[in-house]
Amino acid sequence: MKRLFDLCLALVASFFLVIPFLLVAVVVRLTSVGPILYWSDRVGRDNTIFKMPKFRSMRIDTPAVATHLLADPKQFLTPVGSFLRKSSLDELPQLWSILKGDMSLVGPRPALFNQDDLIALRTQYGVEKLVPGLTGWAQINGRDELPIPDKVKLDVEYLHHQSFWLDIKIIFLTFLKVILRDGIQH
Repeated sequence: MKRLFDLCLALVASFFLVIPFLLVAVVVRLTSVGPILYWSDRVGRDNTIFKMPKFRSMRIDTPAVATHLLADPKQFLTPVGSFLRKSSLDELPQLWSILKGDMSLVGPRPALFNQDDLIALRTQYGVEKLVPGLTGWAQINGRDELPIPDKVKLDVEYLHHQSFWLDIKIIFLTFLKVILRDGIQH
């Protein structure tokens, strides 16, 4: 049921977002050197690595680490990078990962391949059994502001309470948080 819901909603969203997708692609291309998409190595279900696309919001010389680990992340942003991140438009290409089955609409956000502390803690509590999501319980309860143990605690809550209606609630609250730009650092 969840996979069918993901496919249907991702297809509908892709159809309605094709114009914004093209506009963002053009803006990224015109404002910075490098590819339009950044393919990030992410940890998926059962700790398998997959390639997750995002519109590139950082310069091509940015180290492949979580943004909060950079001394001064703003120095690596492209001219439109801050806007793309605050508006979450950089996330649009992840619809491809949902269609492909690497991601779901709702689940824990996929960790970077080198976020060993997050991966280990999620594995300890069984969260690695979930398909990672475009949004999740932790996303609507703090987003970038949460320390890793708190994120994992929320991921575990989702693991034990997941349902169709909880997913609907998370999608709705995500939409509100994106509109209000709530919980976004960069």
